[in-house]
Amino acid sequence: MARKYIQRTLETVLKKAAAQFPAVVLTGPRQSGKTTLLKTLFGDQCGYASLEPPDVRDAAIMDPRGFLELYPPPVIFDEVQHAPELLPYIKEAIDAHRERPGQYFLTGSQNLVLVEKITESLAGRTAMLRLLPLSRREAEGDPQALLPWESGKSYDARSSSSYQEIWQGFLRGSFPELVADPRRDSQLWHSGYVQTYLERDVRTLRQVGDLTQFQSFLRALAARTAQLFNLSDLARDLGVAVNTVKAWLSVLEATYQVIVLRPYHANIGKRLVKTPKVYFTDVGTLCHLAGLKEPEHAAAGPMGGPIMETAVLSEIVKTLTHRGIDPQLYFWRTAAGSEVDIVVESGVKLIPIEVKLSATPRPAMANAIKTFRVDFGDRALPGYVIHPGDIRLPLGDNVTALPFRDL
Repeated sequence: MARKYIQRTLETVLKKAAAQFPAVVLTGPRQSGKTTLLKTLFGDQCGYASLEPPDVRDAAIMDPRGFLELYPPPVIFDEVQHAPELLPYIKEAIDAHRERPGQYFLTGSQNLVLVEKITESLAGRTAMLRLLPLSRREAEGDPQALLPWESGKSYDARSSSSYQEIWQGFLRGSFPELVADPRRDSQLWHSGYVQTYLERDVRTLRQVGDLTQFQSFLRALAARTAQLFNLSDLARDLGVAVNTVKAWLSVLEATYQVIVLRPYHANIGKRLVKTPKVYFTDVGTLCHLAGLKEPEHAAAGPMGGPIMETAVLSEIVKTLTHRGIDPQLYFWRTAAGSEVDIVVESGVKLIPIEVKLSATPRPAMANAIKTFRVDFGDRALPGYVIHPGDIRLPLGDNVTALPFRDL
């Protein structure tokens, strides 16, 4: 039985890019739906080749010009990071017909390798876009839905998910295969994903000798989600060098498995040196690594807050990324101890967002946002307290409590 296709927010941007650039590069984590999306939009008029199988990869590397003759444009080349040697020859082919848009569609799941090679070979000839797992609005069939601070209207719940269903959804995660087929065993799927991902990407990008140690690192990182991330502490706990932890984290970031959130400072230089927080891109991956199997345990246990925060951050990141925007997200923390979980930078304005585990919003939950709004004055837009319940409620001046499903 064919899996049902779920419409993606990125479709509009992708079509526009294909009409304007000779090449379009679509990156994102494995299994986020890159190939399905390209084949759905352009498959009727495009050839296709995956560069992952060793024989195809060898053919592309040994005789790049012959390979490109075999697959003339328009063509989709999947997992192109396996044959970066092909890129200069793609550039040559593009330059012979520079005015023709939509010649090459390239996908890749390793940002580290790809961006460097594409910057060298295809600068000015390509649009770079990212596809992450499904946002909530995509999964619910409303891919163009606006974020609360963009809509300027009263909130209508897009669904009537119960508290239990929301947490069940967090455990399952948002990879298209799991959303499209509710019968798939999510525990088995995530287990296979982590194993396959470990074996392929980690070994390709960093010659990790001890995969068991890397798995311990993943679990330790999951336990530290949404906390200030101290490389030295984690390295000491695992008994490995700080540089090893740094290298492993860079692999996770390069393969879109984690989001690194930095503190907000008006001075951009300061943002880079301060301690960040690390979140998993997919909340299901986080729950799997934390060993959580039941919604009740996830919601009531010590990981409840970090899971909720991950879900909110991930939804905002996916929504903006799938519009072709590079999200500018931070957290805010003062020396006096005030903290706002997420700050969205929109132009010169800042939107403060607090995430709460309680489904019963109270005015005290808005205190940090009120402090933030005083500190930033005109730059601060009204703030939101996001929670897993179903209550929409003003919590004082310019702060609204919103259910997660309204995000």
